[in-house]
Amino acid sequence: MKTAGTSTRTVFSELKLFLALSRTTHGLLDLATPAVSALLWLNRFPSPWIVAVGLLTAFAGYTAVYALNDLVDYKADLERIRQGGPKDEADYLDTVFVRHPLAQGLLSLRKGVTWVLFWAVTALIGASLLSPVCALLFLGGVILEAIYCLMLRVSHLRLFVSGIVKTLGGIAAVFAVDPAPSSFFITLLFLWLFFWEIGGQNVPADWHDMDEDSELRFKTIPVWFGTAGAARIILISLSIAVLLNLLLICAAPGPFPVLLAAGCLVAGVYLLLLPAYHLLKARTSGAVSALFGKASLYPAAVLIMIVIRLAVRS
Repeated sequence: MKTAGTSTRTVFSELKLFLALSRTTHGLLDLATPAVSALLWLNRFPSPWIVAVGLLTAFAGYTAVYALNDLVDYKADLERIRQGGPKDEADYLDTVFVRHPLAQGLLSLRKGVTWVLFWAVTALIGASLLSPVCALLFLGGVILEAIYCLMLRVSHLRLFVSGIVKTLGGIAAVFAVDPAPSSFFITLLFLWLFFWEIGGQNVPADWHDMDEDSELRFKTIPVWFGTAGAARIILISLSIAVLLNLLLICAAPGPFPVLLAAGCLVAGVYLLLLPAYHLLKARTSGAVSALFGKASLYPAAVLIMIVIRLAVRS
């Protein structure tokens, strides 16, 4: 007979599996991206209603899309496991709970589908309340994420699809606070997030599965170009991202904030460029995990500096 304590532990254990399916630790860090985008363009704090609905929508969106990735990649992840993966490395952000709980048989597909649908509907309702454009961007992101996963056996150029998907949350956040933002600002925002995603997220994440992916002939950047080529792509992409961040700050409304730009430059060097340079030299799993973790913190670091600036100015 189950006791109350046993039932509680069971519920929390299953919840951890759902959080692992959605890579919630990573998703929480990703919430900084739409916040940075909206605050940079608005140049002030939005209304409490926009903040509340926006945070819920962003959380629901990231939760749904990350879980969708594991649903669409279910068979591929099963093949990786048969090849000896996934590797739950203690220093790798996406293994804080467990990697690929569906493929490991820890969650049923039915529960996974239900989880994705719940959060996708929540995100769509929230996005619709913010702006029709936000709703369209979310739907586009869901479709592109599925396409990205399905291209695993087709082409390593799928990383461009991943780059586009990661920009949509930030772009949607700008439209949530302004129905007619500057197209130049949106373009810079797109490019900044695009290159950060490629160099700091997508290629490093694929690096972790490179051995299994190579055996299975999956098409990823590390498999196609090798570790040396992948490390160069990472360093070049992140260098571009750091420069684009400064241009983005210049394009934001209001006078150019020198201290903010300097702080963002320091954050970019410490969290992106130095780890990328170290990876280029070392090319080890530890170095790629360190890069992935620090790069994931980069938008949050930028957000903290923007919030401090706006709070001081207020």
